[in-house]
Amino acid sequence: MGGGGSSTRRVTFEADENENITVVKGVRLSDSVIDRMKEPSSPSGRSQHRSASGAVNDEELKKRIAEELALERARRDSEAQKRRLFGRLLERERISSNEHLTRAILRERAATEEERQKAQRFAKQLEEKDRELKKHDAYYKEQLARLEERSAQFYKVTTEQYQKAADEVSSRFK
Repeated sequence: MGGGGSSTRRVTFEADENENITVVKGVRLSDSVIDRMKEPSSPSGRSQHRSASGAVNDEELKKRIAEELALERARRDSEAQKRRLFGRLLERERISSNEHLTRAILRERAATEEERQKAQRFAKQLEEKDRELKKHDAYYKEQLARLEERSAQFYKVTTEQYQKAADEVSSRFK
């Protein structure tokens, strides 16, 4: 912002009982302006000074105050702009973080789904192997039962033949 001419804010001030200048609330002044305002001056010299160049000093003081206000406003605007910029940067960072988080969640969900499908395939393969093992188990039990039956028949026949042969030998040598 430029000089005091670009300011649209109206500033009012007045002299108190000691003829010190009192600033209305909300107006900030630099230390140099406050020091100039505190400079001692005699009441008679001041009135003479005012009478001769009162309008010039008042105008100069108004101009300086307006310049100080313009500088203060520019500083506040700059700070506000910095805050807005920082806020935008934070918002962008938050959005970026959310996007990264969303992508990570989606990757994790995809990996989880893939693992679930793999587990289902393995479960089906396991069930198939189990059925196959049960089928083989039933087949071998059946084969074992047949062999045991044949063995029992063979034993029975062998025992009968032995008994018959023993009876024959016994009857021959009696």
